[in-house]
Amino acid sequence: MKFITILSLLALPLLAASSQRKPNIVVILADDLGYGDLECYGHPHIKTPHLNALAKGGIRFTDFYSAAPVCSPSRVGLMTGRSPNRAGIYDYIPGNRGIFMRTSETTIPQLLKKAGYATCLSGKWHCNGKFNSPAQPQPDAAGFDHWFATQNNASPSHANPTNYVRNGEKVGRLEGFSCGIATDEAIGWIKSLREKKPEKPFFLYLAFHEPHEPVASPEALVEEYRESARQEEEAQYFANVANLDAAVGKLNAALKELQLEKETIIIFTSDNGPETLRRYNRAKNSFGSAAPLRGMKLWTTEAGFRVPGIVSWPGTIAPGQTSGQPVSSLDFLPTFCQLADTTPPSDLLLDGTNVLPLLLGGKNVSREKPLLWIFYNALNERRVAMRHGDYKILARLNLPTYIAVNSANSGKVKNATLSDFQLFKVSTDLHESKDLSAIEPGKFAELKKLLETEYASLVEDSHVWEDETLKTTGHRGKKSK
Repeated sequence: MKFITILSLLALPLLAASSQRKPNIVVILADDLGYGDLECYGHPHIKTPHLNALAKGGIRFTDFYSAAPVCSPSRVGLMTGRSPNRAGIYDYIPGNRGIFMRTSETTIPQLLKKAGYATCLSGKWHCNGKFNSPAQPQPDAAGFDHWFATQNNASPSHANPTNYVRNGEKVGRLEGFSCGIATDEAIGWIKSLREKKPEKPFFLYLAFHEPHEPVASPEALVEEYRESARQEEEAQYFANVANLDAAVGKLNAALKELQLEKETIIIFTSDNGPETLRRYNRAKNSFGSAAPLRGMKLWTTEAGFRVPGIVSWPGTIAPGQTSGQPVSSLDFLPTFCQLADTTPPSDLLLDGTNVLPLLLGGKNVSREKPLLWIFYNALNERRVAMRHGDYKILARLNLPTYIAVNSANSGKVKNATLSDFQLFKVSTDLHESKDLSAIEPGKFAELKKLLETEYASLVEDSHVWEDETLKTTGHRGKKSK
């Protein structure tokens, strides 16, 4: 596979002219933030001035995708640049489950460390079941020099969490709200690094818990939204997103204070689409918006994984841009490698693409591989989806719902077939309302064949867990069309 394309080579002079040293790289990941939850993406009530400014100062993507429609596989895909199915992470990982991101996976922080970067994780990890245990690899095994994290959600809520761990040591109860706490840790780490090694570039992965349940928000912010919200729980959610925005503003202010703003590229996005209100008992504050997309989190329609995507690099990326080019969190690894002047291993099969030419010069990037999702436990009926160019094709899967693939069910998974295909031009038909399979037969035949080929290839390369005792079936309620 060619990791440095002709387009990326053309971008190298732009990069060299924009910076005398390797840029700092910051990824800010929200949890369950919907496509329509930010002011700059059209939310009618939630005020997000700091993210608005970030978007105004760089690129706001209208067609940005996460690697999966649920948390753990999305995060593993982001870390590895590969479909999470290849790593065997098919669904969210409950606590104490025997599923984890294996040390055989190559990650962004590992590659950046080899390129001279310091690396930090602050916030939510959720790439293993046995967190902070020698039984499974922890964030340091994935390449993080410093980690301050939880396995899954902030507990008991975003307010005064008790479950953070710093470099293997439990921290205990902390005062404040999780996004602010994670941001303060990140800022403290950056300041310490500047003092000790001022020339060393850094990679920061700031993974907020907000606005995932259990939601808790500052009372002053909740009060601001009580008039516009339909009920108290909705005001809590609106305030939660606003508090997340304030944390982004705090980080930006710290970078400016340290005179690092022009040396740092920031990417803001979400791990998947918004949670469905009251889908489970604790989802009472889940008022996230996917508008104007169809579906929600756990769906393979657009709302499951089309998410906000903002990229800013003052002085290097031109401000005020809006792009409809499809971009994915799978693209981070090859793109960051180009920024760090390094390359992934030659035998590493990536599903992402280096999009640096798009970021630096607005050039369209031709993907060697289409974006493909196979989610065996999706809530909608078509559990396989592929985006290629302006189009998206979906298919049913004649298979029970699974949350993992192991030696007990891998035969069924490999023998499953696709059927009942639908074709949508999602560059314009965001709601996936007009099936074009009969209207554009040529395009339909082309993409159906491509999907079948890519699907078979991914299934063949997906990790199969050997432990037959692993729970593999899953069902989250009524299926939707």
